[in-house]
Amino acid sequence: MSEPLVEVTDLAVDFPVGGSGTYVRAVDQVSFTLEPGGALGIVGESGSGKSTVAAALLGLHRGTGARLAGSVRVGGTDVAGASAAQLRALRGATAAMVFQDPLSALDPYHAVGDQIAEVYRVHADVPRRAARVRAAEVLDRVGIPDAVRRARARPHEFSGGMRQRVLIAMALACEPRLLIADEPTTALDVTVQAQILDLLHGLREERGLGLLLVTHDVGVAAESVDELLVMREGSAVERGPVGRVLTAPSHAYTKALLAAVPRLDGPPVLRPAGPAGPDPAGTRAPASDPVQTAAYGSGTAPVPRKVAAPVPGPADPTAGAGAGAGAGAGVDGGADAAVPVVEAVALRREFGRGKRRVAAVGGVSLAVHAGETLGIVGESGSGKSTLGRMLVGLLEPGSGHVRHDGRRTGGIVPGVQMVFQDPVSSLNPRRSVGESIADPLRAAGERDEAAVRARVAQLLVRVGLEAGHYDRYPHEFSGGQRQRVGIARALAPRPRLIVCDEPVSALDVTTQAQVTALLAELQRELGIALVFIAHDLAVVRQVSDRVAVMRGGLVVEEGPVDQVYDRPRHAYTRRLLAAVPALDPELAAARRTSRQEVLAQAAS
Repeated sequence: MSEPLVEVTDLAVDFPVGGSGTYVRAVDQVSFTLEPGGALGIVGESGSGKSTVAAALLGLHRGTGARLAGSVRVGGTDVAGASAAQLRALRGATAAMVFQDPLSALDPYHAVGDQIAEVYRVHADVPRRAARVRAAEVLDRVGIPDAVRRARARPHEFSGGMRQRVLIAMALACEPRLLIADEPTTALDVTVQAQILDLLHGLREERGLGLLLVTHDVGVAAESVDELLVMREGSAVERGPVGRVLTAPSHAYTKALLAAVPRLDGPPVLRPAGPAGPDPAGTRAPASDPVQTAAYGSGTAPVPRKVAAPVPGPADPTAGAGAGAGAGAGVDGGADAAVPVVEAVALRREFGRGKRRVAAVGGVSLAVHAGETLGIVGESGSGKSTLGRMLVGLLEPGSGHVRHDGRRTGGIVPGVQMVFQDPVSSLNPRRSVGESIADPLRAAGERDEAAVRARVAQLLVRVGLEAGHYDRYPHEFSGGQRQRVGIARALAPRPRLIVCDEPVSALDVTTQAQVTALLAELQRELGIALVFIAHDLAVVRQVSDRVAVMRGGLVVEEGPVDQVYDRPRHAYTRRLLAAVPALDPELAAARRTSRQEVLAQAAS
């Protein structure tokens, strides 16, 4: 019998807390093995220790002050006892890692092809020209079109999804025996996600590549792995074949985690029934966590649902009393319910010059009313984010215009906020998260620092963090926690419109449920209009009243969410829906086979 590719025994990882000499345990007595060619998925909430385990396989905790106990062997190498030279040989040639955040993992000053070529030359004695050819090969392999030309581009010239594909290409450059993928499809739309998962499956079949997949998306795990390891608070609570864990989980936490997974056929998020009364401070506690309720309450609580409802009246202009009241009340202090909060009229925006000029948005018209959520879906590069930035005034349209509360506007107007896709680049690393959240309050004229700090503390609690996190910095939080900070910042001035650009893409399913329920609650209280841009079609169905499907800068289909999802008219919409990961491994395998057949027919 062959030696396991990965063998982890009683792994424990403790991290130092400041300079106090105390430690906090991030991973506690975790054990597992992975055979050559096998695939293991590690799932759990943010902070459960998933990424910490993955980093330990490559010795990435060395020199950080962390304390490790137990044994980790990868490809026959004892990671704890390996020399620096042995670790270099292990990283890249034996095992490679795809990190969660492509923006911080790629050097912004160098072309992506040169960065891949450099990695390849570290492990292969080849000239620069051959290394560049290899870089173009792997870029093409992960689905980047015109790979030779795009290899000369820098990271900022790619979308978030394209940057993630570059990281995967870099990891594959040396044909490692083990690929450690930490949230590799987080920033990818469903069609590209399906391509990447098919690619990983094909590599396993062709070369016996082992895969350790860290993900908060249980559907992605169902499509990709043979076994699942479920983690909670640093411990492994359940492990077994993926089919058994998904269909007959034995642990209450696993059951609750699966119950919180958004599904295409699942119900929407419900606005809390009945009037709740005013909440002028905007500090009402967040909706209950369905995973916690299910795991530790009586029975299994369903994810909150949103039901179709008449468009509510305008937000109470007195609800925003205090900091940011003017913004929260809208441009004119009130609005007719029949008048859209935001309306796009024939918006068009182009980028580039000459022959390379591209219409990112090619003439889009749509409207969103108070208390309504418009979901916008489409592949990377379809124009979703560009449209969202024009709606909030961060980009000027090339032609067409935007109306807020019936008035034609230009630039940024009061009452409009945005939650950005990438929390790393949207938060200032030199400022505490509390100060970042406080910025909109001070910009709105609030000068009472005690009131500002109190409001920020309330918002931190509301999005699932702690009031004491005010003085912490972005690097001290996980990716999901940083996204929550971005949401709190957008909520600070009590806006009438929030444009959310992938607001839950970095969050685990538990936190997704909390955030979507929170947004629904805010809509009920203040009549906030939401534009929800996302590549996760299941989440969009849960939170949206209407949905617009974008392709190539145009809206190809728009309508009530149930109509578009259940009876899609456009072939592109049907293709998007067919690419959504399924929780049933057998169905996932059937879909993979179908996609391969379509590609084979297209090639012939």
